[in-house]
Amino acid sequence: MRYSAKDIENVIYRYLPKEEGYASDVIKAMNYAFKAGGKRLRPMMMKLCFDMFAGTDFAESDRLDNTCDATGMKNSGIECFMAAIEMIHTYSLIHDDLPALDNDDLRRGMPTVHKAYGEDIAILAGDGLLNYAFETAAEAFAVRPGDVAVEKAYTVLASKPGIYGMIGGQTLDVVKTGRSVNRDELKYIYENKTSALIECAMMAGALLGGAKDEAVDTIRQVANCVGMAFQVQDDILDVEGDEAVLGKPVLSDEKNEKYTYVTIYGLDKDKAYVRAKSDEANSLLKGLEVSDEEARTELIELINLLVDRDR
Repeated sequence: MRYSAKDIENVIYRYLPKEEGYASDVIKAMNYAFKAGGKRLRPMMMKLCFDMFAGTDFAESDRLDNTCDATGMKNSGIECFMAAIEMIHTYSLIHDDLPALDNDDLRRGMPTVHKAYGEDIAILAGDGLLNYAFETAAEAFAVRPGDVAVEKAYTVLASKPGIYGMIGGQTLDVVKTGRSVNRDELKYIYENKTSALIECAMMAGALLGGAKDEAVDTIRQVANCVGMAFQVQDDILDVEGDEAVLGKPVLSDEKNEKYTYVTIYGLDKDKAYVRAKSDEANSLLKGLEVSDEEARTELIELINLLVDRDR
């Protein structure tokens, strides 16, 4: 693969706040959650979408390798958006794990933030990461002043995690916990709770790379397919995954009385659905006119890996 999770971390860790001052307790909790590991899929997808459309325009300033210094990628602004999307994703996980929501004790094999730092600090750490994400992404305005692409990317970053995106999906998910959910409601939950943030990452990357509006809309469709496949695969793993590999308890949806695609459609249909959505995403990607063919191939390979993942 062009980028590993470590490559991504070499970039996004540079944007973490320093653990000092009177707010150090919450900053430590923020950084604890952010550094807990993971596949770094959203910033990775963002960067690959950027690469597909940027071509050689930013090639020298946007190499993700161990030699990049603190200003090594400032020409495009993509790196601060990469950090921001992972901050938003991490904040959502902190809040998802809280006793009032999923009430999980483990995340990636480590104590969840409310277990490690207390529920009060965990709530504030999630709030802190969300706010700091936008402070971080705003650095791109200084890098590319007056650039409409940055303005559009920032709007996507602000809207997709909100009430008409991730928060909207999470809200219906919470309201329907312990109650029956019809197919349209569950689709809404999945498209917003999961797909919206993947759409955010991929659309912002494409915009910053110079993609036209029609191509950005195709990327949105691709991301929607990927998000739906990713969430349904999560449902499957919650039923038949290995807890030691997942780093979190299995059967948590059943414990929390949540309806899922497995509940409604069953495992066999869900597995076929994941594959079909992945194939649809790949087909849409192959129809795009891009500057970097290798980046497109890498993105397709990444999508395919998500289908067969075991964690």
